[in-house]
Amino acid sequence: MSEERIPKRCDVPKEYTWALEDIFPTDEDWEAKLEELKAIPQRIAAFKGRLGESADVLYDFFKLSDEIAVMVDALANYAQRRSDEDTAVAKYQGYVGQLMNTYVAINSAGSFETPELIALDEELLEKFYKEKPELELYRRHLDRIRRKKDHVLSEAEEKLIALTGEMGDSAETIYSMFADADLKFEDAVDKDGTKHQVTHGSYIPLVKSNDRVLRKSAFESIYTTYSNFRNTCAAILNSQIKAVQFYSKARNYSSSLEASLDANEVPTEVYTNLIKAVHDNMNYMYDYVALRKKLLGVDELHFYDLYTPIVSDFEMKVTFEEAKETVLKALAPMGEDYLKILREGFDNRWIDVYENEGKTSGAYSAGARVHPYVMLNHKDTLDCMFTLAHEMGHAIHSYLSNKNQPVVYSDYVIFVAEVASTCNESLLMQYLLKNTNDPKEKAYLINYFLEQFRTTLYRQTMFAEFELKMNELCGAGETLTADTLCEIYGELNKLYFGDGVVLDDEIKMEWARIPHFYYNYYVYQYATGYSAAIALSQRILNEGESAVKDYIKFLSSGCSTDPISLLKIAGVDMSTTKPVTEALKLFGDLIRQMDELEGK
Repeated sequence: MSEERIPKRCDVPKEYTWALEDIFPTDEDWEAKLEELKAIPQRIAAFKGRLGESADVLYDFFKLSDEIAVMVDALANYAQRRSDEDTAVAKYQGYVGQLMNTYVAINSAGSFETPELIALDEELLEKFYKEKPELELYRRHLDRIRRKKDHVLSEAEEKLIALTGEMGDSAETIYSMFADADLKFEDAVDKDGTKHQVTHGSYIPLVKSNDRVLRKSAFESIYTTYSNFRNTCAAILNSQIKAVQFYSKARNYSSSLEASLDANEVPTEVYTNLIKAVHDNMNYMYDYVALRKKLLGVDELHFYDLYTPIVSDFEMKVTFEEAKETVLKALAPMGEDYLKILREGFDNRWIDVYENEGKTSGAYSAGARVHPYVMLNHKDTLDCMFTLAHEMGHAIHSYLSNKNQPVVYSDYVIFVAEVASTCNESLLMQYLLKNTNDPKEKAYLINYFLEQFRTTLYRQTMFAEFELKMNELCGAGETLTADTLCEIYGELNKLYFGDGVVLDDEIKMEWARIPHFYYNYYVYQYATGYSAAIALSQRILNEGESAVKDYIKFLSSGCSTDPISLLKIAGVDMSTTKPVTEALKLFGDLIRQMDELEGK
């Protein structure tokens, strides 16, 4: 594959494309199945007002729900994957739109489900379980719905809440249009006077540059522009947090944090424990900052110096075939059963490997029931090898959950979603470090690993703490002004990076650049997932077969129980601070290794 010419889809060799024919052999088969799905709303409507009629009726309704889930899974994966192959093909965009219209009709027809299930008497349900033992399969599913009984309102109130949906999303919509469509940044200028366009996409590559003049210029360009609109940005974010507060209060939660985490059955202590554990281990970040300053050889370390590699005169080129071979070797501690699934994915076209004209950018894994599908845009870099390991972690998690769980429990929740992918990355990194004798290569790899810790564990926790502080202030009746937000964000940067970094005024506006603050308590899961994954990879390497057995059981469990209990099966207790603390100890050890390497 040539990197100099991006091929058309029709010119990509078949072996480097995913096998969507495993879902539907032809487009006509997809269209026929969609026609079947269009008849579903009528079948659902026949159950309205009847879920408490008998055990048989309730069981039949759940079986229909499973049937719908399987049909939608196949239809959605085929349509979306075809669309992502080449976004210029209108036919498959049309498929996605047709499916969405049908799915909306299905949801509308089934809108009676939650109110009716919540209204069922507990004694009646127990009677149903005894009369029809097959219904026991759905007990947890019912419990998950009914546990929110105190937070479901009257029919009239629920209708009003539903009518606010578009307004509730308006802050995120406005921010997206403002930041992505309207904001324009001044060009950055390098040490030779050459101008470089600054965009959201180009900013990180620019601040990774070895040219410090260029880094500073790009940094000032981004944050000066945001600062010019500081009051607008604050007003948008304030309206987002007010909306979050409104919905949590309307549904009778004690806080917006409780309301958000309750959706995934995660106790609020997991969130607060994460922040506490990172606070208790700030010394490692301060050590890292000091090491970065020393290795960059600067008198003062600024925030625009945090992304540039501290090992810059080394590059690793990794072809896709080499990446597959290395990932297989790195994941050998997972055992032959795991490797068998990995090889099956490599050998049977689960992966769409290379870029082509019109193909969706980035990478992802889609857990189709027939087998997972992985999108890559491989570029023969170290990053791309880690992306392969990462996405195949997701894929095998989906594969095992689908194979071992009934339909109703086959999807795992977002809280555990990044564990399998990051565990694979950690095993790959530790394999690479163990199998190199080249000091430059080892330093390059450690630098890569250190940056994962800094950006995923510390940075995302800082974001999580900022989000919590915003919600607490808003919950107390305060308005989030630009001055307030800048003050909070500046203090957090001072806490998380210490005195080793100059607290540039511009960094106090960084909150305006983070779209995740519109996702409602989402970012903490990056940090908890990373911590859990590091702990699990260490356990697998240290304990071997017994740890692998527990881990595979976790991967096979879908959402058959709550996510904290699932991770306990694997050997990690995220209700404590231990996993985060242990992960940060590894960060500290890596800092020491890097310091020793660079001292030689």
